[in-house]
Amino acid sequence: MENIWPIEINIILFLQSLGLWLKPIFSAITFLGSEEFYMVVMPALYWCLSTALGFRIGLILLLSGTFNTIFKWLGASPRPYWVDTRVSAMSSETGFGLPSGHSMNSASIWGLMGFKIGKSWSIIGALVIIFLIGISRLYLGVHFVSDVLAGWLLGGLLLFAFLKLDKPISKWLSGLSLTSQVLLSVGSSLLIIVLSLATVLLRQNWTLPELWLTNALAAGAEAPNPLAISGIFTSAGTWLGMALGYTLLRHFQGGFNADGTIWQLIMRYAIGLVGVLILWKGLGAILPTEPDVLASILRYLRYALVGLWIAWWAPVVFFKLKIAKPV
Repeated sequence: MENIWPIEINIILFLQSLGLWLKPIFSAITFLGSEEFYMVVMPALYWCLSTALGFRIGLILLLSGTFNTIFKWLGASPRPYWVDTRVSAMSSETGFGLPSGHSMNSASIWGLMGFKIGKSWSIIGALVIIFLIGISRLYLGVHFVSDVLAGWLLGGLLLFAFLKLDKPISKWLSGLSLTSQVLLSVGSSLLIIVLSLATVLLRQNWTLPELWLTNALAAGAEAPNPLAISGIFTSAGTWLGMALGYTLLRHFQGGFNADGTIWQLIMRYAIGLVGVLILWKGLGAILPTEPDVLASILRYLRYALVGLWIAWWAPVVFFKLKIAKPV
């Protein structure tokens, strides 16, 4: 890859030469592919538009994030501003660059949304957003062109597999007992952790090149920390909470009807979002963040609670407040 970096850096420099007036625009576009955006929008889909679509958006987001992390560790590729001081770091990232997480997530998530809505405008709109998010990552100086292309490719492959397997897997799961579904939720969550840790162990003897650290700090960005494992427990915990919550909601309440009046939809989203923020940001502010075993376990449990709130507890609260009803 190093042989083509000079060409790719010239493309980045050209985009950045178009002017700083584009920075707020591309920063806003790149936000459409961020964890924060998905954490705010995915619950809105689940509670206020379609529970089935919101749940699937959540699953493909977690799958995309997990696979992206694994591929990053396998590739161990730098960010452009880590290797070339001419590139301005208009955003800051601490992980490896290849493949682009924003590009991979957007291809899978926005692609799924476009196809599930099933209208020509939704598919075209999804493609435009996917393209612009990729371009934003180049302009901001955090990805090479090859990072973005690889992200689009992997996200597209994940989307294809998801669309092909969705119905047969859903049918198979519906035939399982509650105990089996609960065990599968827990087991698949633990599998995410095991596979991810096994991958990062392949890099246990890897050391951060001094040049990457020096250039990143000189650019005014955060110090690279590409082997951080906190994201593993974020994905695995959220997966557990979402899968378990969706299973228990369907078993005990019969499901959730996302229809309602405008007032009911607004109330659901407001109440639900408060719960997300309390568990996500509130607990995050008081729990330990040191990269040790205890902090990892607590992070896993915190995100499991977020997933449970989104998928099960919030709908139950909506039922109690009579702003929603079961299927």
